[in-house]
Amino acid sequence: EVRAKCDQLLNAHMTIFKVIIRTLMLSLLSVRAFQSSSLRALRNISMMAAVKTEYPTEMTEDQRYLFDLNGYIVVKNVLTPEEIKKCHDAINKREDKMIERAETALRNAVKGTALYGTGPGRKDLGGVLEWGEDSRIFKSILAHPLLTPYFHGLLGKGYRMDHLPFVIAQDRGAEGFQLHGGTIDCTSGQYNPHLAYTYNHNTIRCSLLACSLILVDHKKGDGGFCVVPGSHKSNFKMPDGMVDGESFPEFLIQPETKAGDVVLFSEGTVHGAMAWNSDVQRRICLYRFAPATMSYGRSYFGHESGGWPDDMYTDLTDAEKAVLEPPYANRLDRPNINPDGSIEITTRNSRKKQHDLDVFGTKYF
Repeated sequence: EVRAKCDQLLNAHMTIFKVIIRTLMLSLLSVRAFQSSSLRALRNISMMAAVKTEYPTEMTEDQRYLFDLNGYIVVKNVLTPEEIKKCHDAINKREDKMIERAETALRNAVKGTALYGTGPGRKDLGGVLEWGEDSRIFKSILAHPLLTPYFHGLLGKGYRMDHLPFVIAQDRGAEGFQLHGGTIDCTSGQYNPHLAYTYNHNTIRCSLLACSLILVDHKKGDGGFCVVPGSHKSNFKMPDGMVDGESFPEFLIQPETKAGDVVLFSEGTVHGAMAWNSDVQRRICLYRFAPATMSYGRSYFGHESGGWPDDMYTDLTDAEKAVLEPPYANRLDRPNINPDGSIEITTRNSRKKQHDLDVFGTKYF
């Protein structure tokens, strides 16, 4: 009887032991499964982080054709809605510093003409690249990966910023801008080498390229930037009244654009602005770029310590800084932007450099 009770007790303990062992094994398997799934998740996150956004490295043949045809092109969705908001926040902080072109001497359109509007002047705001962290998005335009293929395709390697960029604002009724520019000046009929558009041997070149960052939607009929497509190839001045929008208005086009788009146009293409017809304040930021060896503006050497204003150089990438170089040839140690955003110095061989130093006593001739 005692032996039977001992056997029962032993069997009970064995059952409990088996349950414990089974529970431990199941727990161990669950931990291993969790670890395995966690490792897979981490591996997937790492792989996703390693995937870089692919950007174009050069203009497509379609883009080249359209720019050559019209003298301008709209690049869609360069900035995100979040980036556009940051731009507006930066502008709003400085809205009281906008200067209205109220005086007659500052007006851009002739009173009483189609482009004049109902009276208010356009507003300008400078210092766009000198606002510290608030300038980050504006600075990104200098070497934005969606834009550098266009800059290289239209200006060549070593392109440079030529003018100080600034914000243009128009309230409802604010005047536009009389038509101006042209490879052949639209008013005088004279050749404009400093604005000219050329095409030779499969190469497009703009002596001066405008880059308009669109900060609000421009719907049909809103006004703002307007252009005479194809006028970069015109050989004659405009008919009387056309520069004021009074004659042949059917040839004057206002492109429809969205906030975040960028309009690139040759200054050799006749362009201007229509009076603004929306309750939403029109805002754009206007840049101008030139080939490595060309210059229209002179702010790049007008600063007291040389170069552009000091604050402009804060927090620049190497590629953005390269765009602020003064005009000189690529072979004279000019930084060029590679497709991946890195910088390559284009130069001559060391023996020629030494020869120039021996002859002229300076590093560059």
